[in-house]
Amino acid sequence: MGDKTIKNVFREGPISSEFIGNSIYKHQTKTSIGAHNIFLGQVRADNIDGKTVTAIEYTAYEDMANQKFHEIRETAFEKFNLTCMHIYHSLGTVKAGEICLFVFVSSPRRKVVFKALEFIIEAIKADVPVFGKEIFEDNTHQWKVNN
Repeated sequence: MGDKTIKNVFREGPISSEFIGNSIYKHQTKTSIGAHNIFLGQVRADNIDGKTVTAIEYTAYEDMANQKFHEIRETAFEKFNLTCMHIYHSLGTVKAGEICLFVFVSSPRRKVVFKALEFIIEAIKADVPVFGKEIFEDNTHQWKVNN
């Protein structure tokens, strides 16, 4: 079962490869784990109406969002045989090519981590109040539509 403490999942700016690597490295000594699965959400340089996205500025209702992340975490621990889970989301500006969402799950079994990760990502997209303002190369912006 997961931890009952509501954790702050937010990190200011992009999520670095060093942070991701350190989070994964901590689990190498756990011999009960047979599989890990990782999702990295990366800001795309989408072309929208002839303008290229250069960054996304993320904002959130932090208390509400942390509560939703906690609920998703607890539901995933109840539904799947997970050993551990990490969820981190960026706030502030994240440039195209940088990581804005990091989800890491571990379990004794391979099939579990695939199903769990898909469940978690879909729940995040549907239920967590995190908003992205797409910044274009000409410094105009628009609110991102989740898809």
